[in-house]
Amino acid sequence: MTTPSSRLAPEHPDDGQGPGGRLPGSDADAGLQAGLKNRHLSMIAIGGVIGAGLFVGSASGIAAAGPGILLSYALVGTMVVLVMRMLGEMAAADPSSGSFSAYADRALGRWAGFSIGWLYWFFWVVVLAIEATAGAVILEGWMPAVPQWGWALIVMAVLTVTNLVSVGSFGEFEFWFAGIKVFAIGAFIVIGGLAVFGVLPGSDGGGDGFSNLTSHGGFLPHGADAILTGVLMVVFSFMGSEIVTLAAGESSDPRRAVSKATNSVIWRIAVFYLGSIFVVVALLPWDSDAIQEKGSYVAAMDEIGIPHAGQVMNVIVLTAVLSCLNSGLYTASRMAFSLGGRGDAPKSFARTTARGVPQTAILSSVAFGFLAVWFNYQWPDTVFEFLLNSSGAVALFVWLVICLSQLRMRRIILRENPERLVVRMWLFPYLTWATIGMISFVLVYMLTEPDTRKQVLLSVLAAALVVVLALVRDKVTGRGGRDTEDRADAKV
Repeated sequence: MTTPSSRLAPEHPDDGQGPGGRLPGSDADAGLQAGLKNRHLSMIAIGGVIGAGLFVGSASGIAAAGPGILLSYALVGTMVVLVMRMLGEMAAADPSSGSFSAYADRALGRWAGFSIGWLYWFFWVVVLAIEATAGAVILEGWMPAVPQWGWALIVMAVLTVTNLVSVGSFGEFEFWFAGIKVFAIGAFIVIGGLAVFGVLPGSDGGGDGFSNLTSHGGFLPHGADAILTGVLMVVFSFMGSEIVTLAAGESSDPRRAVSKATNSVIWRIAVFYLGSIFVVVALLPWDSDAIQEKGSYVAAMDEIGIPHAGQVMNVIVLTAVLSCLNSGLYTASRMAFSLGGRGDAPKSFARTTARGVPQTAILSSVAFGFLAVWFNYQWPDTVFEFLLNSSGAVALFVWLVICLSQLRMRRIILRENPERLVVRMWLFPYLTWATIGMISFVLVYMLTEPDTRKQVLLSVLAAALVVVLALVRDKVTGRGGRDTEDRADAKV
């Protein structure tokens, strides 16, 4: 398969960075096929930022920060917008299934690409277990004749087959999953907004305008510090925004797809996150018992008067869970594929079927996912809790690596192929450094909070082990070297 990015540079003998100085793990000469259509990429870009965490995790954030949770979402949203802009700059220049892992390989060294690639893979295979269990709980409530573990097995098996058939089948499933999420959130915002101002026909709820934002102890009932507490609670619900940059390598026009996704991330976060949470805290007092007992969205729909609000939300959450499972399996397998192509994983991971599917990478990823599901049922408070905590801060590590890679990749791209720089980070390098500071601050602040300290420490331990393994491996194999010209020219 030849993508547009494969024609960006003349080929020359492989120097360890791919043909023509291309990033390691780029897909031009791999076996992946352009099976994702524009509508698939568009919906993945729009719906990819909406995870199940938005629906089920927002209640605790509201309890911790009150209406000020809006500022928490705005701060994290701003950080994600900046990170996505940096990633978009690199991905538009050279789309790759390895995305930020491949760019870290080129910009920071093989140890960085190896380490962040495997940590990211580990994060998503643990997520597979979490989401499979969450979906199984909902399905067992509807059909208790099948045990929870049976439902978890069924949903994992179905989505594994979907990913094995072709990338187009993944895209089709994700198109409809994401479409349902987008429609549900959009309808909730419109109907809830009308109810807030008392103009929703047939509804007795709402009608108080903005009074609930300030009437119960003020906009910040627990003080300004609660904004940071809220940040810790909502930051991980944004993970997944970067998936579109991995998927772009399997589209017919990856550069256009990445540019479009990067440019639209601002309104997506503003509408789906800030818009929907605003409706909740405007409709109900932040300290309402209903928010904690039923969940923020169910409580808001009950307030509006939507019948069977709980079951409606269960359908929406199940859709979000299936979408996350589908995307997580795709993402983990493509990262494994890219690692295999760069020699950082077994070579079999980089082999594809006649349909352009990395079958071994998919099966290996889902095998670990099944194992994690089993751990969740067998030892939920020991082994699985360890897996959960040791992957808890990986999202922040990924964002930090994206920032550090972009600092160097800008110079490499300008020197080698300046025409590829079709997406540019704003106010470079000042906003890049500011984002690095924001992410570092969140990590340090997590260490001061008892609820998140263990996640950071275990995640740092996991990262340290992988980095040591990468450095030892590179020393033994003699593959840790990096282009000396790049090193001398890029002073970061």
